[in-house]
Amino acid sequence: MVKDSMYGRVIIMFIQFVVILSRDVSESERGTRAAFIQRLLNKQKILEGRFKLLGGSNIFEGNVYIYHAGRWGAVCDDSWDDAAAHVVCRAFNKTGVATHGSQFGEANEKYWMDDVVCEGNEKSLSQCIFSGWGTSDCEPSEAAGVVCKDNLENSIPSNIKRKPNKLIHEAVNVRSFSLRLVGGRSPNEGRIEIYHNGIWGSICPDGWTLYEASAICHHLALGFAEQALQTNYFGSSKIILSGVQCEGNETNLFMCKHKDFGDVVCPGESGHVAAVVCTRYLADLYLDASTIERTSHLQDVPMFQLQCAMEENCLSKSAYEIQKTNPNWQFETRRLLRFTASSLNIGNAEFRPYLPKHLWQWHLCHMHYHSMEVFATFDILDVNGKRVAEGHKASFCLEDNTCLPGVERKYSCKNYGDQGVSVNCSDVYQYNIDCQWVDVTDVEPGDYTFKVAINPHARVAEQSFHNNAALCVLRLTNSYAYVHGCTMQRP
Repeated sequence: MVKDSMYGRVIIMFIQFVVILSRDVSESERGTRAAFIQRLLNKQKILEGRFKLLGGSNIFEGNVYIYHAGRWGAVCDDSWDDAAAHVVCRAFNKTGVATHGSQFGEANEKYWMDDVVCEGNEKSLSQCIFSGWGTSDCEPSEAAGVVCKDNLENSIPSNIKRKPNKLIHEAVNVRSFSLRLVGGRSPNEGRIEIYHNGIWGSICPDGWTLYEASAICHHLALGFAEQALQTNYFGSSKIILSGVQCEGNETNLFMCKHKDFGDVVCPGESGHVAAVVCTRYLADLYLDASTIERTSHLQDVPMFQLQCAMEENCLSKSAYEIQKTNPNWQFETRRLLRFTASSLNIGNAEFRPYLPKHLWQWHLCHMHYHSMEVFATFDILDVNGKRVAEGHKASFCLEDNTCLPGVERKYSCKNYGDQGVSVNCSDVYQYNIDCQWVDVTDVEPGDYTFKVAINPHARVAEQSFHNNAALCVLRLTNSYAYVHGCTMQRP
């Protein structure tokens, strides 16, 4: 939607040049230049959230790039679908088809967005759910793209998601409804088939996650969901159920919501159906909310002490704008809401990073490896549920910090050691560790909701996800922060 990929950087470089020249000029000249700089900054703000398409054969297709904090960034194709593509293409009054795997060339900028989940009717990509700005574990070959096409229908485009609103047990006769796994190598895996109106059929895999898979494993008394698969590996059959949406704590599939039964429209790759792998041994992290309440506090820190953290995008957007426009940015101060987070593994198997060790990323500034790009997220929400500040924690040191009596510590990050959390051991991020905070410099005093979530995108399977997030009351003043009343829920 903008003309030049270098535009934002040129603005920043020019501003820095003007600031340098302004040091030895008169007060009036300085004021004129300051006004000019402000106009440039205002122009940059206009670009915030804009997108462009690169690599396509015309202006209506290409990899998606989004403008944020003064620079362009790519979008990763994890969770990228037609609903997200439609958010992009509606700017052209067209409907969108998603592309994956850097179809229009490898990403030539860092990834700004990952795990983007849209309903399809958002006004911009930034209104969709995603992992957080700059938080991604994607390679250059995983760029998301779109092909924008004319919408020949007068109705709502099919790639806008209609939210499930009916419980399954309200739409079917439970007594004539059966469930089974088919095509697996063992009884605990396979594609899911349901018996309805005299036939066996499959479930549409669109939006299929570990939350829905958990309901299946519970329903069949097979333990917990280890994998939620969208595949034809176990074969396929006619799809007769779509839009399944579960919370993850249901005891059976009947308690989940759905869109349609019978003749359903299922977007996505032809032949793929919903499948699961169940297990009786799985980790289960329990976030200690009382520790968050007890340790939360404010700290003002000069930016020269936060340079490593800035490399991991652990400050709010305004910090990076200051860095680019103020030659003395190191002496500016950020206000941080710091706290300790402790996660105890109460399951019956170890919690391990989903990436194999050889794919961990080395971070030179902090001298550590990243085994999961996002292990925890921190959000501050206003009374309308709008996010006004955010933070994230890469699990560069996922280890056994403390263990219950009689349990030996197994995992340690020292010397490129294995990372994980043993059964009955806790991974503890102390409040004085980099990025164990939310930058609240730009947040007005008032009452907010403070949400801390571990394993927030369910990248690692657990017995339950409903003890992974703490939802707390936050009172923020000019001099202190008070966190209390935390309740546990799903991320």
